[in-house]
Amino acid sequence: MRVAFYVDGLSVLLRMIAYSIPLESMSVEEKLQAMESIWEDLYKKSESISSPSWHKKILNEREEGIENGEEKFEDWETAKNNIKKDIS
Repeated sequence: MRVAFYVDGLSVLLRMIAYSIPLESMSVEEKLQAMESIWEDLYKKSESISSPSWHKKILNEREEGIENGEEKFEDWETAKNNIKKDIS
């Protein structure tokens, strides 16, 4: 939907967009791709996004787990493949 109006003789165009995602009709692969696209877009704007206060606490706990040998890192591609296996 587009709404146009004039301010001080200047034409101003506003676009109002409502997004509706047909989740029920999407495959798991399509949903994962949509999430990846959203995360990629958020990553590009990460400088302007602040983390919630609880996030630092969780990161610190995970760092301690790595240092204590209770946790391990997994590369993102491996993690995604494991998630895909778990949900298919």
